[in-house]
Amino acid sequence: MSYYAGFVAAVPTDHKADFITHSKQAWQTIFKPLGALAQVETWGDDVPDGTVTSFPMAVKARPGETVVFSWIEWPDKATHDAANAQMMSPEFAAEMDGMADMPFDGKRMIFGGFAPVVEMRV
Repeated sequence: MSYYAGFVAAVPTDHKADFITHSKQAWQTIFKPLGALAQVETWGDDVPDGTVTSFPMAVKARPGETVVFSWIEWPDKATHDAANAQMMSPEFAAEMDGMADMPFDGKRMIFGGFAPVVEMRV
């Protein structure tokens, strides 16, 4: 069964093109070669501020930033875990020169791995 890695981040609105370029490079150089099935990057369009909690609050979005919501579909948790282990290795980091320069503050990004419990498709 598929496994999903989900991400929420705040990206400077004027860095949208950089975010798109970075995402495409990540797919080609990292996620696809490590076995991912799909990568989806979305740009916040209707992401309201909350009173108790919200996407903007979760990533401490600042004025002039847009919240992005992304996910990567892996064929299974084992492939996801193996890819994560490889991405964390010093050798891999050296090979990915420049990919660490994200067009957003990675310290405010939230992420996690998710096992589907209901999946419906057309």
